[in-house]
Formats: sequence, C-alpha cells, structure tokens
Amino acid sequence: MPYYRCVGEVPRKRHMQFHRPGGGLFAEELMGEEGFSSDSALLYHVHPPTEIVKAEAPSLPGGDGVVPNHPLLPRHFETHGLEVGGDLVTGRQLLLANADVRLSYAAASEASPCYRNATGDECVYVEAGRARFESVYGVLEVGEGDYLVVPRSTTHRWVPGGSEPLRALVVEARGHIHPPRRYLSPTGQFLEHAPYCERDLRAPAEPLVVEGGETDVLVRHRDGLTLYTYAHHPFDVVGWDGCLHPYAFSIRDFEPVVKRFHAPPPVHQTFEGPRFVICSFCPRPFDFDPEAVPVPYNHSNVDSDEVLFYVGGSFMSRKGAGIGMGSITLHPGGFVHGPQPGSVEASLGQPGTDEWAVMVDTFAPLSLGAAAARCEDTEYAWTWARGAARRG
Repeated sequence: MPYYRCVGEVPRKRHMQFHRPGGGLFAEELMGEEGFSSDSALLYHVHPPTEIVKAEAPSLPGGDGVVPNHPLLPRHFETHGLEVGGDLVTGRQLLLANADVRLSYAAASEASPCYRNATGDECVYVEAGRARFESVYGVLEVGEGDYLVVPRSTTHRWVPGGSEPLRALVVEARGHIHPPRRYLSPTGQFLEHAPYCERDLRAPAEPLVVEGGETDVLVRHRDGLTLYTYAHHPFDVVGWDGCLHPYAFSIRDFEPVVKRFHAPPPVHQTFEGPRFVICSFCPRPFDFDPEAVPVPYNHSNVDSDEVLFYVGGSFMSRKGAGIGMGSITLHPGGFVHGPQPGSVEASLGQPGTDEWAVMVDTFAPLSLGAAAARCEDTEYAWTWARGAARRG
C-alpha cells in the first residue's frame, strides 16, 4: 500500500520490548513483501503466531482442474445461474485461470473459516450483499460496489450480513496487487492525475482482539491446501503499523477520464497484478467531439484475454447479446471482438453511459474452470453474426 497507518497500541521503536499487562512480552510478527525489501507491517500478538498444534491436508469439493478454451471462442457466463450457498472461501466456483491469476465467483450465505492465501494477494469485488471482513489487522465493513484488496498471507474470515447472499468476483493473484505505478510518486503518494487517491481508501481503524483457544486456519499454498490448528485464536493483535494492510475501495469513487474521442481501456485501470490488470468502467459523459463514435471500435487483443464482469446499468456496446446483471464475458486473444451490430449507430448523439463493469485483462491465455460449463450461454459466440446462420 502507498501510505502508512498505525492502529492500536505499538511501542515507540520497532523491535523494542513491549510488555503485556500481567507480564511477558507481546509477540512481534513482521509481514513483508519481497523479503525485507518492500512494503511491510509490524503486528503485535498476545500469543506467538507460530503455535501450531496440528496440520492436515484437506480437499475442497470441485477441485482446481481447468481445460483449455478450445475451440477458441468468446464466452458468456451467467453467474446468477450458479449455486447459492456456502462461504466466500470454500464456496468459490472457479470460472477462469492461468498460471498468474484465478477468477472465481461466489454467492455466499455462511461465514467462512479463518483463511489465508499464501500464493498471492486477493482482490474481491462485491457485486451484491454486504459482509464483515475480519482479519489480524481488524475489521472492514464492505458492500455492493466495493473492491477489497487482501495482502498475501493475511489471516482473515468473511461474515455475510443481511438476508441476501454475498455475491462476489474473487481475483486470486500469484503475486501482489497494487494501484498502477503510473498513478504514484516515487515515494508512493497518489499523483494529481490518478483517478482515485488515499482519501478514497478504507482500512481497519482499530484492532480486533478475539480471546479463544485452539482455532483452525485454512491455508492455500502452491502445493494445495493445509489446515493448521493453532493453540490460540489468530485474531489477537493489539496493534500494528506499516504500509502493508487490507483496504477497501468503492467503484463509485473511481473518476473516469473523458476525451474528445474514444479512450482505450487503460484509462480505466484501477489495479495491477503480475501479468494482469483490473479496470473499472463507470458512468461518464460520452466522447464530446461532434464527430466522435462513442462505443468501442472492433479490436483484437493480440497479447491478452479480456474478461468483463457486468455489475450495473446498461452496457450499450453489447446490448442485444444477452448480457445482464452478473454476466461475465471472455474475449480471448486471437479473436477480433467489438460492439454489437447496430450499437455504433445507436450510440451517435447519446450524452453518456450508465454502465458499471469490472474488467480483468490477462497477458496469458485463460483456461476454463468447472463452474464455467455450469453457467455458459453457448449461443454467445454467434451474436455478432446479425441474422446469419449459426454454426454449432
């Protein structure tokens, strides 16, 4: 993260004695990226965070298997047709994946176990519902339209609130997720041209100290899953400071760029990860030159696969293609895609767009997870062909 926070009680200097009431010392835990050479946070636990008493290798239903996108086709996944229930961790339904990133959908109705992802950061976009995110750093309340970035190896759990399921897209990286470097100064401050800034970010404001005995923590790592049992509950941090912590950002606080003529997707970039980016499409005035064509032109992603998650409003460029709330489209590299026939003409003279969408562009081909087949609209690939005969 690009800015420093201090929450709860911490001693005057790093690595100095910090005494617990009643005797003994609080246990330090340094969480640091890239060894000791990048952002970090120093947490102070009541009990040592190393006290495991048991470890086993569990398995989750559904597995992690993927199949290639072959034959190479644009795809449309209707996520609201997927199963509702379970929790946001074990109930993730894998749609798309490659060696750099995994994209899953969840419609959670239950609290998750304590969990940490040791393979990389996660970015969770909340499509609908609300939840309490609890972690070693404290609590964050999130709801519709929020992104939540969770640093690698942060122990946390998700507790849905309300009567509706927590619907979310989960982006799991094999590395770190940050604001784009071009938005930041050399010392990490958001620059004036950035589409959001530090004031738009929410982080835990006070510690969450849970008294408890043996507690299970599910850990994802490169070889699978391990279920640790700890002697004490991991949420026993009385204070922390540093620049590495979970934070939430609302898509409604993203400030779109408007030009005389159409601007390409990089102007919508919100986060970057290893070999992928996340973008936010928000309501904005259309291009304001009288001769401008507001909707996107046909384009070929020669170096990337493009994933769009439609989360609100009306997406004019694909109107008539069956796109609805919760739709996810995959336009792979090697396929030329563009607006729905007739939408270019329909866009002329329109004042603006009311679309809300999250885009993930990857720089390696995406394969299809098991959930993709369960919610695919198999007619989508032929929607550009106007009235031409479709070929199955």
